[in-house]
Amino acid sequence: MKIFVAGSTGVIGRLLLPKLVRAGHEVFGMTHCVERKASIQALGAKPIVVDAFERDDILGVIGELRPDVIIHQLTSLSNWNLEDNARIRIEGTRNLVDAAKAAGVKRFIAQSISWAYEPGDHPATEEVPLDLQAPLPRKSTINGIIALERAVAEVPNHVILRYGMLYGPETWYDKRGVMAEKVLQRQLHANDGITSFLHVEDAANAAMLALDWPTGWVNIVDNEPAAGTQWLPVYADALQAPEPEYQPGRNRGERGASNTKAQNEYGWVPLYPTWRSGFGQSLR
Repeated sequence: MKIFVAGSTGVIGRLLLPKLVRAGHEVFGMTHCVERKASIQALGAKPIVVDAFERDDILGVIGELRPDVIIHQLTSLSNWNLEDNARIRIEGTRNLVDAAKAAGVKRFIAQSISWAYEPGDHPATEEVPLDLQAPLPRKSTINGIIALERAVAEVPNHVILRYGMLYGPETWYDKRGVMAEKVLQRQLHANDGITSFLHVEDAANAAMLALDWPTGWVNIVDNEPAAGTQWLPVYADALQAPEPEYQPGRNRGERGASNTKAQNEYGWVPLYPTWRSGFGQSLR
């Protein structure tokens, strides 16, 4: 198949491109930086330089290439700017979806998140509504996710991957990442909120497998949703950081997510089934 990957130089895209190439697909990697063309070529894909916010350019590129599949992995998280990330989910997704519809793209796969569900006491399944009543600043993230998922659903054949909190190489939880720095400085407290994690390798694998999955949304998270009191001490120990302090309570939406649908209906099995071992393996 001819596959167009938006966000091809991100933490997932860099792992996804070579997997798709090895599977025999013709892969085009989108970037807005000319300087990243060489790295895309090194991964076996053909670089396409275009900005997700330049609507006419996106329409032109997709219209010319006419890929069979678009895989949307666009984010703007390197500088911890949630407003920028919401914008790319809203405007960038709109442009990609409109281009896909105009060019007759047969399938659309998109990255979403698994912590956008409304508050609750148990890990969320896909049937739980998104957190439509979220207050600011969470509301900005939720609005971006709602816009993304509604736009993607306009393509009849689509898969929305609701990823867990990513860890592994080049993520916030890498040993050089922003979360590692916070833990080393004892700026992150262990609370009662539940998080579902996902290794970036599993995220990339799911995006490739989604080429054959049925239409709809699916949680892609590991097998063990966990409270901050459980996972943060393990993460700190893997970093050889001081033991984190305990802070009672939880933030809105910290309920974790269930991967029962992905495992039972789609046969997806994570390579990193739990953060308990995954943190140590990824921080070596």
